[in-house]
Amino acid sequence: MTKIKAIRTSQIPTIDRDSFLTPFDKIFDQLVESQFPEVMRTIGIRPYEGSAYPKVNVYEYENRVGIVAEIPGLNKSQLVIDVQEGVLTISGDKHGIWDEKDAKVVRRELKSSSFKRSFQLGDQLDGDNITAIFKEGILSIVVPKLQPVQSTKKTIKIG
Repeated sequence: MTKIKAIRTSQIPTIDRDSFLTPFDKIFDQLVESQFPEVMRTIGIRPYEGSAYPKVNVYEYENRVGIVAEIPGLNKSQLVIDVQEGVLTISGDKHGIWDEKDAKVVRRELKSSSFKRSFQLGDQLDGDNITAIFKEGILSIVVPKLQPVQSTKKTIKIG
């Protein structure tokens, strides 16, 4: 028989990883953005955002930007993807992972919460034609790039 021993958290000092690392992440993000401002202007999102959830990879292609997010334990009906005023937002609800009604919780490490992650779309991305697929805990979003407006030369007659 396997024994599970619960350790009282009052005996062990705890450091919240996110509150410890987030200031460093923000400084890093600001440094990268100030040194490479063309990244933000070109693809319209900040690919170096700190420790937000869900974690994402951002890929730039010639005609689109791809965002891949790892969101285990949910199904697609628990996810919402919105675009409003140039901001793409992924949100979801991770409540009710396990029925705890009659159980004594010995250890809790799984997050049971809501989340929201937003991306500012730049002027070069098409927020009206975004597509998304969710399969086996992986959310893939494709944001097409807008075709650059070709300037035309027009000669104006002087009257």
